[in-house]
Amino acid sequence: MGNKSIQKKNYIIEKANHVFVKKGFRSVTMKDIVEACDISRGGLYLYFDSTESIFRAVLEAESAKVDPGLARKLSDKPTNNDILTLFFYEQKKAILERRGSLLVAMYEYSFEQHENKEKTLLSNQMDASVKFLEDILKKGTEAGEFSVDDHRLMAQNIVYTLEGMKLMSRTSFLNEEDVNNQLVLIMKSILPKN
Repeated sequence: MGNKSIQKKNYIIEKANHVFVKKGFRSVTMKDIVEACDISRGGLYLYFDSTESIFRAVLEAESAKVDPGLARKLSDKPTNNDILTLFFYEQKKAILERRGSLLVAMYEYSFEQHENKEKTLLSNQMDASVKFLEDILKKGTEAGEFSVDDHRLMAQNIVYTLEGMKLMSRTSFLNEEDVNNQLVLIMKSILPKN
């Protein structure tokens, strides 16, 4: 794929992102994407064959974005506690983000996958988060930073709590204080008691 083609594909992905944020996943049509990009239907089909393929490209582009300040937020030799704190900080931003979020579209897409008896994108992300947290908790416990008996169970509990708060922030009123209180409760449960 030439440079111009890559630019065009990235342009479509960027415009489609806005459409999915605004409309969710289920109600977006190829026509919506065509109109947002101001291109022909045939031009769109040169790059993508369905709204699902576009949505997957949007999610890949989102996951590839790295917060440029992320590395600066950690010291040269971050502790497991530092890494977990930064993870919670990023999760808190995602929970409280009201605009520009693909969360609703991701849930809709995952519901559709589940109905088709597929392993969902959301469950894959949750599995990866559990594995990441399990490793951090284990290393932190070995280093004396945390006191956790069952690393996997605690990691699952944290992921389920965070995912529940993401959903609650979209379906009812959940403010920053509520989120902070839950994160403090998690930290208190994993830190050594002395």
